[in-house]
Amino acid sequence: MADKKLQFAIYWAASCGGCDVAILDVNEKILDIAAAADIRLWPVAMDFKYKDVEGWADGEIDVCLFNGAVRNSEQLHLARLLRRKCKVMVAFGACACFGGIPGLANLHDRKSIFEAVYGYTASTVNPEGTTPQPHLKVPEGELTLPVFFDDVYSLSQVIPVEYYVPGCPPTPDTIMTAVTAIVTGSLPPPGATVASDKSVCHDCKRKKSDKPTIKRFHRPFEIVPDPEQCLLEQGFTCMGSASRGGCGALCPAVNMPCRGCYGPMPGSLDPGADALAAMTSILAASDDATVAAETARLLDPLGTFYRFTLPVSVLGRAPKAS
Repeated sequence: MADKKLQFAIYWAASCGGCDVAILDVNEKILDIAAAADIRLWPVAMDFKYKDVEGWADGEIDVCLFNGAVRNSEQLHLARLLRRKCKVMVAFGACACFGGIPGLANLHDRKSIFEAVYGYTASTVNPEGTTPQPHLKVPEGELTLPVFFDDVYSLSQVIPVEYYVPGCPPTPDTIMTAVTAIVTGSLPPPGATVASDKSVCHDCKRKKSDKPTIKRFHRPFEIVPDPEQCLLEQGFTCMGSASRGGCGALCPAVNMPCRGCYGPMPGSLDPGADALAAMTSILAASDDATVAAETARLLDPLGTFYRFTLPVSVLGRAPKAS
């Protein structure tokens, strides 16, 4: 009698859908996954209802790959429900691991976001100031919408998580490493991240000097980069020195600075501060005025250095209006 297949659940929360597409990017290896596991939940690919998940026994599912941050009450409900139903919870992708790009919404609160989206944007015509409400009574009954939270959360901020698979999205190699470890029962100790313990710089093939200096900071569209020299040493805001590797340094390989989507290095207290320190420490400036002028060229520093990690950083969010 054949061994019982593993039971998988795949769910998306506050995400763009790229992590689900990334699973398909393993190409023909998706057949190996299908041979080893029954996919019991995958809303982006098949039709499922809440009652399907609620009907499972607790612990019935072996592994859940949960991608996306937690932005509203529906996503929180499903995170908690899947936590009960699944033996192993995997934060899959940068948004689940760190809050991701949706986490930049922590610069604002629910009130200010709704005021912008349903109030004064150029394409909005809403003279009555109507905004989504969690409950609305109509003749047929009561309609409900998820409650929109003030904060965006990473998955581990709302439920216990066993493993982390970072990336925006994770590369096919990273995905297959994680899936192979699950299928073969060779997972690392709980709490581990399925990626390299070394930085992106370690994997990057660009030439690096022993004592780098830069005279000014550049955005990618301002100059044509040298295809062989370290991008950080050319003045680009490259996060490679402060970011966990495992992606194969794909962005620097095509002349784009690392964005930091694989998250902080092991032991890092704050990846944004680490990256900012790496850049400013090699700035060739002899006086405070030069330092001020050059750092002013770092437009949107928070959106650059905390692009994927604001919810799990020391900052966490901007102060809420009183």
